[in-house]
Amino acid sequence: MISWPINLITDIARRQCVLFLGAGVSKNATNKTGRSPKTWSEFLKAGVSQVANASDKKVISNCIKRGDYLMACELLKNSLDSGKFINLLRDEFQRPGFKVADIHKDIFLLDSRIVITPNFDKIYESYAASETQGTIITKYYYDTDIVDVLRDDAYIILKIHGCIDSPNQVIFSKLDYIEKRNLYRSFYEILEALALTKTFVFIGAGLNDPDIQLLLENHAFRHKVSHKHYFVLPKKYTSEQELDVYSESMNLEFILYDDKSEHKELKESIKELISIVDNKRNEIATARNW
Repeated sequence: MISWPINLITDIARRQCVLFLGAGVSKNATNKTGRSPKTWSEFLKAGVSQVANASDKKVISNCIKRGDYLMACELLKNSLDSGKFINLLRDEFQRPGFKVADIHKDIFLLDSRIVITPNFDKIYESYAASETQGTIITKYYYDTDIVDVLRDDAYIILKIHGCIDSPNQVIFSKLDYIEKRNLYRSFYEILEALALTKTFVFIGAGLNDPDIQLLLENHAFRHKVSHKHYFVLPKKYTSEQELDVYSESMNLEFILYDDKSEHKELKESIKELISIVDNKRNEIATARNW
Protein backbone atom coordinates (compact mmCIF):
# COMPACT_ATOMS: atom_id res chain seq x y z
CA MET A 1 0.00 0.00 0.00
CA ILE A 2 1.06 3.58 -0.58
CA SER A 3 2.39 5.41 2.46
CA TRP A 4 0.79 8.82 1.97
CA PRO A 5 2.94 11.78 3.17
CA ILE A 6 1.54 13.44 6.29
CA ASN A 7 1.82 16.92 4.73
CA LEU A 8 -0.32 15.75 1.83
CA ILE A 9 -2.91 14.22 4.17
CA THR A 10 -3.12 17.48 6.11
CA ASP A 11 -3.46 19.59 2.96
CA ILE A 12 -6.27 17.38 1.63
CA ALA A 13 -8.00 17.45 5.02
CA ARG A 14 -7.84 21.25 5.07
CA ARG A 15 -9.05 21.36 1.44
CA GLN A 16 -5.82 23.04 0.42
CA CYS A 17 -5.21 20.48 -2.33
CA VAL A 18 -6.04 20.62 -6.01
CA LEU A 19 -6.62 17.16 -7.46
CA PHE A 20 -5.41 16.87 -11.06
CA LEU A 21 -7.01 13.90 -12.83
CA GLY A 22 -5.32 12.68 -15.99
CA ALA A 23 -6.36 10.21 -18.66
CA GLY A 24 -5.21 7.30 -16.51
CA VAL A 25 -8.19 7.88 -14.22
CA SER A 26 -10.68 7.83 -17.12
CA LYS A 27 -9.03 4.63 -18.39
CA ASN A 28 -10.75 2.77 -15.52
CA ALA A 29 -14.23 3.49 -16.89
CA THR A 30 -16.04 1.07 -19.19
CA ASN A 31 -19.22 1.12 -21.26
CA LYS A 32 -21.89 -1.56 -21.76
CA THR A 33 -19.65 -3.54 -24.11
CA GLY A 34 -16.70 -3.46 -21.69
CA ARG A 35 -14.74 -0.93 -23.73
CA SER A 36 -12.48 1.55 -21.94
CA PRO A 37 -11.40 4.99 -23.19
CA LYS A 38 -8.35 4.91 -25.42
CA THR A 39 -5.03 6.37 -24.37
CA TRP A 40 -3.71 9.31 -26.37
CA SER A 41 -1.50 7.02 -28.49
CA GLU A 42 -4.35 4.53 -29.03
CA PHE A 43 -6.64 7.32 -30.17
CA LEU A 44 -4.05 8.61 -32.63
CA LYS A 45 -3.42 5.14 -34.02
CA ALA A 46 -7.16 4.70 -34.57
CA GLY A 47 -7.23 8.07 -36.31
CA VAL A 48 -4.38 7.15 -38.63
CA SER A 49 -6.49 4.30 -40.02
CA GLN A 50 -8.86 6.95 -41.42
CA VAL A 51 -6.13 8.88 -43.28
CA ALA A 52 -6.26 8.22 -47.02
CA ASN A 53 -2.87 9.62 -48.04
CA ALA A 54 -0.16 6.96 -47.60
CA SER A 55 2.62 9.53 -47.09
CA ASP A 56 0.62 11.34 -44.38
CA LYS A 57 -0.07 8.01 -42.68
CA LYS A 58 3.62 7.19 -42.52
CA VAL A 59 4.65 10.57 -41.12
CA ILE A 60 1.92 10.53 -38.46
CA SER A 61 2.76 6.95 -37.49
CA ASN A 62 6.42 7.89 -37.07
CA CYS A 63 5.44 10.79 -34.79
CA ILE A 64 3.40 8.40 -32.66
CA LYS A 65 6.27 5.91 -32.45
CA ARG A 66 8.67 8.54 -31.12
CA GLY A 67 6.08 9.85 -28.66
CA ASP A 68 5.48 13.24 -30.28
CA TYR A 69 1.73 13.06 -29.81
CA LEU A 70 1.10 16.79 -30.19
CA MET A 71 2.67 16.83 -33.64
CA ALA A 72 0.92 13.59 -34.57
CA CYS A 73 -2.43 15.07 -33.61
CA GLU A 74 -1.75 18.26 -35.54
CA LEU A 75 -0.89 16.29 -38.65
CA LEU A 76 -3.92 14.05 -38.17
CA LYS A 77 -6.21 17.09 -38.01
CA ASN A 78 -4.62 18.45 -41.17
CA SER A 79 -5.09 15.13 -42.98
CA LEU A 80 -8.79 14.84 -42.14
CA ASP A 81 -11.49 17.40 -42.84
CA SER A 82 -12.83 19.12 -39.70
CA GLY A 83 -16.10 17.19 -39.72
CA LYS A 84 -14.32 13.85 -39.87
CA PHE A 85 -11.93 14.79 -37.05
CA ILE A 86 -14.76 15.99 -34.81
CA ASN A 87 -16.64 12.77 -35.53
CA LEU A 88 -13.51 10.87 -34.50
CA LEU A 89 -13.46 12.76 -31.19
CA ARG A 90 -17.14 12.11 -30.54
CA ASP A 91 -16.74 8.41 -31.36
CA GLU A 92 -14.07 8.16 -28.71
CA PHE A 93 -15.07 10.52 -25.91
CA GLN A 94 -18.86 10.89 -26.11
CA ARG A 95 -20.77 8.17 -27.97
CA PRO A 96 -19.42 5.09 -26.14
CA GLY A 97 -21.29 6.07 -22.95
CA PHE A 98 -18.56 5.29 -20.42
CA LYS A 99 -19.76 4.60 -16.88
CA VAL A 100 -18.11 5.93 -13.76
CA ALA A 101 -15.52 3.63 -12.13
CA ASP A 102 -14.86 3.05 -8.44
CA ILE A 103 -11.73 5.21 -8.58
CA HIS A 104 -13.84 8.21 -9.67
CA LYS A 105 -16.15 7.64 -6.71
CA ASP A 106 -13.26 7.34 -4.28
CA ILE A 107 -11.56 10.48 -5.58
CA PHE A 108 -14.87 12.31 -5.16
CA LEU A 109 -15.01 11.14 -1.51
CA LEU A 110 -11.71 12.91 -0.82
CA ASP A 111 -13.90 16.02 -0.94
CA SER A 112 -11.45 18.33 -2.67
CA ARG A 113 -12.96 21.74 -3.42
CA ILE A 114 -10.97 22.13 -6.65
CA VAL A 115 -10.48 19.38 -9.22
CA ILE A 116 -8.62 19.99 -12.47
CA THR A 117 -8.70 17.68 -15.47
CA PRO A 118 -7.44 17.85 -19.05
CA ASN A 119 -9.79 14.98 -20.02
CA PHE A 120 -12.39 15.68 -22.70
CA ASP A 121 -14.81 13.05 -21.41
CA LYS A 122 -17.51 13.87 -18.87
CA ILE A 123 -17.16 10.81 -16.65
CA TYR A 124 -16.02 12.48 -13.44
CA GLU A 125 -18.06 15.68 -13.64
CA SER A 126 -21.25 13.79 -14.53
CA TYR A 127 -20.85 11.66 -11.41
CA ALA A 128 -19.93 14.65 -9.24
CA ALA A 129 -22.93 16.62 -10.52
CA SER A 130 -25.24 13.70 -9.73
CA GLU A 131 -23.83 13.25 -6.21
CA THR A 132 -24.12 16.98 -5.41
CA GLN A 133 -27.54 17.48 -7.00
CA GLY A 134 -25.97 19.71 -9.61
CA THR A 135 -24.35 22.14 -7.16
CA ILE A 136 -20.79 21.47 -8.30
CA ILE A 137 -19.64 23.95 -10.95
CA THR A 138 -17.77 22.98 -14.09
CA LYS A 139 -15.72 25.67 -15.79
CA TYR A 140 -13.60 25.70 -18.95
CA TYR A 141 -10.39 27.51 -19.90
CA TYR A 142 -12.37 30.04 -21.96
CA ASP A 143 -14.83 31.04 -19.20
CA THR A 144 -14.44 34.58 -17.88
CA ASP A 145 -15.84 34.13 -14.35
CA ILE A 146 -13.51 31.46 -12.96
CA VAL A 147 -11.98 33.80 -10.38
CA ASP A 148 -15.43 34.64 -8.96
CA VAL A 149 -16.16 30.93 -8.49
CA LEU A 150 -12.77 30.23 -6.92
CA ARG A 151 -13.22 33.08 -4.43
CA ASP A 152 -16.61 31.72 -3.48
CA ASP A 153 -16.98 28.55 -1.38
CA ALA A 154 -18.32 26.50 -4.29
CA TYR A 155 -16.84 23.21 -5.43
CA ILE A 156 -15.40 23.50 -8.93
CA ILE A 157 -14.10 21.29 -11.72
CA LEU A 158 -11.77 23.04 -14.16
CA LYS A 159 -11.63 21.49 -17.63
CA ILE A 160 -8.35 22.93 -18.81
CA HIS A 161 -8.49 21.38 -22.31
CA GLY A 162 -12.20 21.82 -22.91
CA CYS A 163 -14.93 19.21 -23.23
CA ILE A 164 -16.31 16.89 -25.88
CA ASP A 165 -19.60 18.85 -25.74
CA SER A 166 -17.75 21.58 -27.68
CA PRO A 167 -15.25 19.67 -29.84
CA ASN A 168 -14.16 22.79 -31.72
CA GLN A 169 -12.88 24.18 -28.42
CA VAL A 170 -10.82 21.21 -27.23
CA ILE A 171 -7.06 21.64 -26.86
CA PHE A 172 -5.54 18.58 -28.44
CA SER A 173 -2.85 19.44 -30.98
CA LYS A 174 0.38 21.43 -31.10
CA LEU A 175 -1.17 24.57 -32.57
CA ASP A 176 -4.13 24.30 -30.16
CA TYR A 177 -1.75 24.69 -27.21
CA ILE A 178 0.06 27.64 -28.77
CA GLU A 179 -3.14 29.44 -29.80
CA LYS A 180 -5.03 28.98 -26.54
CA ARG A 181 -2.08 29.96 -24.37
CA ASN A 182 -1.97 33.30 -26.16
CA LEU A 183 -5.72 33.89 -26.39
CA TYR A 184 -6.48 32.90 -22.79
CA ARG A 185 -3.45 34.13 -20.89
CA SER A 186 -5.59 35.09 -17.88
CA PHE A 187 -6.69 31.47 -17.43
CA TYR A 188 -3.10 30.27 -17.28
CA GLU A 189 -2.37 33.00 -14.75
CA ILE A 190 -5.13 31.48 -12.61
CA LEU A 191 -3.46 28.07 -12.83
CA GLU A 192 -0.16 29.63 -11.79
CA ALA A 193 -1.84 31.32 -8.83
CA LEU A 194 -3.30 27.98 -7.74
CA ALA A 195 0.12 26.35 -8.05
CA LEU A 196 1.51 29.04 -5.73
CA THR A 197 -1.20 28.81 -3.08
CA LYS A 198 -2.38 25.19 -3.20
CA THR A 199 -0.82 21.74 -3.23
CA PHE A 200 -1.37 19.88 -6.49
CA VAL A 201 -1.78 16.10 -6.55
CA PHE A 202 -1.49 14.56 -10.01
CA ILE A 203 -3.25 11.20 -10.45
CA GLY A 204 -3.31 9.30 -13.74
CA ALA A 205 -1.36 12.04 -15.48
CA GLY A 206 1.86 11.96 -17.50
CA LEU A 207 4.97 14.02 -16.99
CA ASN A 208 5.07 14.85 -20.70
CA ASP A 209 1.85 16.89 -20.67
CA PRO A 210 2.83 20.37 -21.98
CA ASP A 211 0.54 22.23 -19.59
CA ILE A 212 1.91 20.34 -16.58
CA GLN A 213 5.49 20.91 -17.65
CA LEU A 214 5.12 24.62 -18.33
CA LEU A 215 3.09 25.28 -15.18
CA LEU A 216 5.40 23.44 -12.80
CA GLU A 217 8.69 24.41 -14.43
CA ASN A 218 7.79 28.10 -14.35
CA HIS A 219 6.61 27.76 -10.77
CA ALA A 220 9.78 25.95 -9.66
CA PHE A 221 12.08 28.42 -11.42
CA ARG A 222 10.40 31.61 -10.25
CA HIS A 223 9.55 30.60 -6.69
CA LYS A 224 12.05 28.62 -4.63
CA VAL A 225 9.78 26.96 -2.07
CA SER A 226 10.20 23.76 -0.06
CA HIS A 227 6.53 22.77 -0.13
CA LYS A 228 6.34 20.40 -3.08
CA HIS A 229 3.52 19.23 -5.31
CA TYR A 230 2.83 15.50 -5.51
CA PHE A 231 2.84 13.25 -8.57
CA VAL A 232 1.46 9.71 -8.29
CA LEU A 233 3.20 7.35 -10.73
CA PRO A 234 3.80 3.64 -11.36
CA LYS A 235 7.24 2.55 -10.13
CA LYS A 236 8.33 1.51 -13.61
CA TYR A 237 7.24 4.76 -15.28
CA THR A 238 10.80 5.99 -15.73
CA SER A 239 14.26 5.78 -14.15
CA GLU A 240 15.22 7.13 -10.73
CA GLN A 241 17.73 9.46 -12.38
CA GLU A 242 15.01 11.00 -14.58
CA LEU A 243 12.67 11.34 -11.61
CA ASP A 244 15.39 13.24 -9.75
CA VAL A 245 15.61 15.73 -12.62
CA TYR A 246 11.83 16.09 -12.80
CA SER A 247 11.69 16.55 -9.04
CA GLU A 248 14.18 19.41 -9.10
CA SER A 249 12.96 21.10 -12.29
CA MET A 250 9.25 20.89 -11.39
CA ASN A 251 9.35 20.98 -7.56
CA LEU A 252 7.74 17.55 -7.26
CA GLU A 253 7.63 14.75 -4.74
CA PHE A 254 6.80 11.43 -6.37
CA ILE A 255 4.47 8.88 -4.84
CA LEU A 256 5.26 5.56 -6.49
CA TYR A 257 3.17 2.40 -6.55
CA ASP A 258 3.11 -1.05 -8.15
CA ASP A 259 0.85 -1.02 -11.21
CA LYS A 260 0.24 -4.79 -11.25
CA SER A 261 -3.32 -6.13 -11.52
CA GLU A 262 -4.66 -3.01 -13.25
CA HIS A 263 -3.22 -0.57 -10.72
CA LYS A 264 -4.79 -2.40 -7.77
CA GLU A 265 -2.37 -0.89 -5.23
CA LEU A 266 -3.27 2.66 -6.26
CA LYS A 267 -7.01 2.00 -6.11
CA GLU A 268 -6.83 0.35 -2.67
CA SER A 269 -4.51 3.09 -1.39
CA ILE A 270 -6.95 5.82 -2.44
CA LYS A 271 -9.72 4.00 -0.56
CA GLU A 272 -7.47 3.95 2.51
CA LEU A 273 -6.64 7.63 2.02
CA ILE A 274 -10.32 8.54 2.33
CA SER A 275 -10.39 7.13 5.88
CA ILE A 276 -7.06 8.72 6.80
CA VAL A 277 -8.22 12.14 5.58
CA ASP A 278 -11.56 11.84 7.41
CA ASN A 279 -9.70 11.06 10.65
CA LYS A 280 -7.45 14.04 10.13
CA ARG A 281 -10.46 16.30 9.54
CA ASN A 282 -12.05 15.06 12.78
CA GLU A 283 -8.78 15.74 14.58
CA ILE A 284 -8.63 19.28 13.18
CA ALA A 285 -12.27 19.91 14.10
CA THR A 286 -11.82 18.61 17.65
CA ALA A 287 -8.79 20.84 18.19
CA ARG A 288 -10.59 23.72 16.43
CA ASN A 289 -7.33 24.13 14.54
CA TRP A 290 -8.84 25.54 11.34
